[in-house]
Amino acid sequence: MILHGIIGIGTDIIEIDRIKSAASRGERFLGRVFTAGEIAFCMRRRNPWPGLAARFAAKEAVFKALGSGVTAWREVEIHGGGNQPVQAILTGAAAQIARSRHIDNILLSVSHDRERAIAFATAISKGE
Repeated sequence: MILHGIIGIGTDIIEIDRIKSAASRGERFLGRVFTAGEIAFCMRRRNPWPGLAARFAAKEAVFKALGSGVTAWREVEIHGGGNQPVQAILTGAAAQIARSRHIDNILLSVSHDRERAIAFATAISKGE
């Protein structure tokens, strides 16, 4: 049976300093969680930490919307930000889970202030 409409929702909030602290213990954290494209996008900014924290929160929210728990961090790549729309690009097991649940798109809303980043994800099916 194919469901129509909203398949799942997810949200996450994280303190920006947690991402900064984890990254300060070595580059392994960044490479394990973020794709090269995500790192490059954020590192072009004067302060990369809010963008990285927002991407972390977005990935968590996407995994919750998929109903899967974390498969592999880099299987969800967050594109956009600033004046560009934010999108989640799924690969590997994350993409397989989305297909098996008939998820056609994931809508994302991401924001941050000086201390925290927050993200909401809505997994939807066109039902076709």
